[in-house]
Amino acid sequence: MEPPVNHREHDLDVLDEIQRRVLWLATRIVDAANHDRDTGDGVKVGGHQASSASLVTAMTALWFAHLDAEDRVAVKPHASPVFHAIQYLLGNLDRSYLPKLRARGGLQSYPSRTKDPDEVDFSTGSVGLGAAAPLFAAVTRRYVDAHFGARPHSRFVALIGDAELDEGNIWEAVADPATTGLGNVMWLVDFNRQSLDRVVPGIRINQWRGQFEAAGWHVVEVKYGRKLAEAYARPGGEALRDWIDRMPNEQYQSLFGLAGPALRKQFLDGAAAGVEEFIADIPDDELGPLVTDLGGHDLAAMLDAYAQCDAVTDRPSVVFAYTVKGWGLPIAGNPRNHSALLSTEQVDVLRAAHGLSAETEWDRLDPATPAGIRAGARREALSRAPRKRALGVTVPEATKVRANKPVSTQEVFGRVLVDLARDPAVAPYLVTTAPDVATSTNLAGFINKTGVFAPTEQRSWTEDRMLRWTESPSGQHIELGISEMNLFLLLGQLGLSWDLSGQPLLPVGTVYDPFVLRGLDAFLYGTYSGSRFVVAGTPSGITLAPEGGAHQSTITASVGLELPGVTFLEPAYAGSLDWLLCDALGQIAGGAAPAATAAPAEDGAYYFRLSTRPIDQAPFEAARARIGDAVLRRQVVAGAYRLVDAHQAYPHLADAPVVTLAGSGAVLPEVLAAAAELAEEGIAAHVVDVTSLDRLYRAWQRTLRQGVRTATVPSVPGALRAAFGDRAPVVTVHDAASHAMAWLGSALGVPAVPLGVDEFGQSGTVRELYELHDLLPGSIVNAALAALSLR
Repeated sequence: MEPPVNHREHDLDVLDEIQRRVLWLATRIVDAANHDRDTGDGVKVGGHQASSASLVTAMTALWFAHLDAEDRVAVKPHASPVFHAIQYLLGNLDRSYLPKLRARGGLQSYPSRTKDPDEVDFSTGSVGLGAAAPLFAAVTRRYVDAHFGARPHSRFVALIGDAELDEGNIWEAVADPATTGLGNVMWLVDFNRQSLDRVVPGIRINQWRGQFEAAGWHVVEVKYGRKLAEAYARPGGEALRDWIDRMPNEQYQSLFGLAGPALRKQFLDGAAAGVEEFIADIPDDELGPLVTDLGGHDLAAMLDAYAQCDAVTDRPSVVFAYTVKGWGLPIAGNPRNHSALLSTEQVDVLRAAHGLSAETEWDRLDPATPAGIRAGARREALSRAPRKRALGVTVPEATKVRANKPVSTQEVFGRVLVDLARDPAVAPYLVTTAPDVATSTNLAGFINKTGVFAPTEQRSWTEDRMLRWTESPSGQHIELGISEMNLFLLLGQLGLSWDLSGQPLLPVGTVYDPFVLRGLDAFLYGTYSGSRFVVAGTPSGITLAPEGGAHQSTITASVGLELPGVTFLEPAYAGSLDWLLCDALGQIAGGAAPAATAAPAEDGAYYFRLSTRPIDQAPFEAARARIGDAVLRRQVVAGAYRLVDAHQAYPHLADAPVVTLAGSGAVLPEVLAAAAELAEEGIAAHVVDVTSLDRLYRAWQRTLRQGVRTATVPSVPGALRAAFGDRAPVVTVHDAASHAMAWLGSALGVPAVPLGVDEFGQSGTVRELYELHDLLPGSIVNAALAALSLR
């Protein structure tokens, strides 16, 4: 580490020069995007010059004086231009990108791990999630250190706007027992007391301080700069401090648009006589800079705050840095400055004030000057070695789980994890997590074998023969409170542990399927960030009949199908689930790409939608005997296979009308029964088990796009061709919204009748609810007859 620079005046002067250049570049980056580039579409490019300016001091102090190479930082979304300006001055970003904010292939609107050209630790954009991500990255680091040996020390820092504290997921993360005691976490709140629409009435610092302290956090306030601190120390200064502390926030913010006698008058409105007396001999041109001198723009104060946080190692820290939205700009403190843009004339004045010209405005710091030398030294200090994402272990193709009686996919999921936990090559890297539903989603077997993770050994006060809830640093299950947002935030960081903690893992999470939607924003955040993990939504659908509509998921299949960076899987049988889960973990481990899938290697998360309904395994075993393991596995992993071939099952129907019944998940028994009824009526019904709508859809889309881009006739992809060989009408059957499978008719070029759940469910038996939503064999038979009539 470099020696501390907090109070060496010449260093503070150098840092001040650097922060002025950062302010200019951040402002000009936004200006260039809006005034130098003709988009041709009339749509405003936008940007946040004021929201960037408020964090210039805090971020300059971090990158040019405080951070180490192993530290990881989440940057407030609207401070993206400041981040890129800093990376440019450090030599980590090419100059050509600076005029390309919000342009194709350029700098992103908000920091992005996967899309920005410079190295971003945490994607931000959906407010609240970027703040919580470093907290769960620290949870992941604590786990990695306990299991694989201590990594180089890292501090996990989040720079967040004060309005982000209105987001509920912030407080879910702060309150979760899994995030306690993380002394390497620091949140820095940009306390500018403005939101998007307004100056915030009142100041909620006492409320927020109380909430953080109640959760066990260390709280630091950086309210005043050196000028105000010195003024308070003079005789009569207490009256000034008392008045500034008591002044309504709206009144204080209004001072930034004033100067001279008008500012003095506004400042004294409502003040005690002692205040007017104290400032009487302060010239008008000095009064404004004095009373608006806030700690968030004092480099020494900020560095001192960071040092205070470093000194507290047994709990997370939060710094409230009082700042000015638009600091250093002519729009400082304006109530409507959130998306305001400086005019070209104002930018010209600002450029001149910074001693720059049109020829030098994009220059880096002169490497021969103290500021340039400092930037060069910091670049070396913050450089990082490349990380390896591949785990370097081979996950077996299957655990060979066998089921001789009806069994549910939820039960099989738990059994496969237990079997993998017996594999000495794979077991050390498996880590599971759940939001207080571990036992009810069948993780009990894995927990009994591996234990529950805790930073220190915990004494167990009860004995349970069914579940050994042993908590210790060697445990491999991380239990969370009831927060699906926290589940997906933790999974997202576990899935990035290869980068943020130098250790790839195999993360697996479980959650009740309907409540995937409660964590959807964090689910999307993790996949947008490039995280790789497995999540099982279980139980699902109206098949969870007695639970009623509140617990019956209908649109989650569509979410899995449509969410980028996610592969959606819904197997019905034990053997197919075994293959699919091992394949997913194998891809995360970075082993051999799944050549068997006839599709490109995937890069993202895997979402399994499972059920508690026991299903007879005999039909799958019959298909296995007919097709053979190698071919069947390839088809299962590719997304679909022919569970029943009508021509082989019913040879007497060789010349009969043909229909295909395509089902996914728990409804396969009804689909099979319908096929048997159709055979009795002289109709040959193939049954296709769709194991991954997602992979089938992507395969179809690839061929379509190739045809569109090359002006050629698109072909039917191999996965669809193998499962749906006959160009026969199709009936799709799914315990989910009917539209999730309805596209199969278009993909095959045949009439289609989709059956599914398009209304909220209710309590009842499985048969009663299947009848209500037309999922019983009789309804499927009628749908097949309707499909045949549409030929």
